[in-house]
Amino acid sequence: MSLLRLLPILALIVACTPQDVRPPARSAQFDEFPKRLFDTFEISCDGPGERFENTGNRVFECTELLPPDMTAFLILNYDGYPQDLPKSVMRLTTTKNNSGYLVDAELYFSVPRKSGPSVKVPVESETLDKALGALYQALGGSPT
Repeated sequence: MSLLRLLPILALIVACTPQDVRPPARSAQFDEFPKRLFDTFEISCDGPGERFENTGNRVFECTELLPPDMTAFLILNYDGYPQDLPKSVMRLTTTKNNSGYLVDAELYFSVPRKSGPSVKVPVESETLDKALGALYQALGGSPT
């Protein structure tokens, strides 16, 4: 799954939006629990600087350190704390519903600050959204 490998590259070309702007929907409906999607997600999150975590009931997250120039940009523009580096985050959450399972993807940069909570900077990219939709379809989902 090269989607996660593209995130740092795409991050350099996408616009960082203010927190009050909602990112585009990145969801798909699956008839059955998408175990293959989550297995693929976990396997693909094993590169240098990446960490996979099951953060809660049906919530899966891959975090990755960023290139130095993007790290500096985020620290300087979002009052980051250099001793705790920003990371890209891709979170997949699944919810059971009447039609099966809804999977929602959230992509953002997490910028820790010395005082106060971390800033979540949403990642917007039409290319990334298309790649995510194609991944959902390849693994049996219907993008919503």
